[in-house]
Amino acid sequence: MEEDIQLIKDSVKEDMNKAISHLEKALLKIRAGRANPAMLDGVRVDYYGAMTPLAQVANINTPDARTLLVQPWEKKLIPDIERAIINGNLGFNPMNNGEAIIINIPPLTEERRKSLVKMAREEGEEAKVSIRAGRKEGMDETKRLEKDGLAEDMGKDLEKQIQDLTNSYVAKVENLITEKEAEIMTV
Repeated sequence: MEEDIQLIKDSVKEDMNKAISHLEKALLKIRAGRANPAMLDGVRVDYYGAMTPLAQVANINTPDARTLLVQPWEKKLIPDIERAIINGNLGFNPMNNGEAIIINIPPLTEERRKSLVKMAREEGEEAKVSIRAGRKEGMDETKRLEKDGLAEDMGKDLEKQIQDLTNSYVAKVENLITEKEAEIMTV
């Protein structure tokens, strides 16, 4: 029984950790005014017939806070990379100098900042839903163990521990979102 209880706790914690790490990755993609190579993580380029992540066919640098420099390993890829960035609907206007692609990151308008904050909050809500799904799974497993002979007070203790874990992870999500909002709204 003890190992079953520990398995449930570990499983719930693992699900919640996955939700947090997914949220952190999603928040990286939401730009806050500074150039960051992660902004182009979702861009895929047609590379010899296969859709390949941009980072696997080019070097992405940030020479300054407002510029991304994409240097393809093969010059003939430049038009394909330009097209992929434009089609990625990131709001960027890539410029080609024959050697590399330069992307100037425009300063954020107030309206754009607010929409980015909204996107960050939506990501936070998705993370909370995932955390709650992990809690539900843990609670269901606890009920199953109670039917299989787990003492009721041990079941209640486990449910309380799962709820405390859920509360702490929801608080982590809130903190991440608050930090991202502050980062976005800082001019």
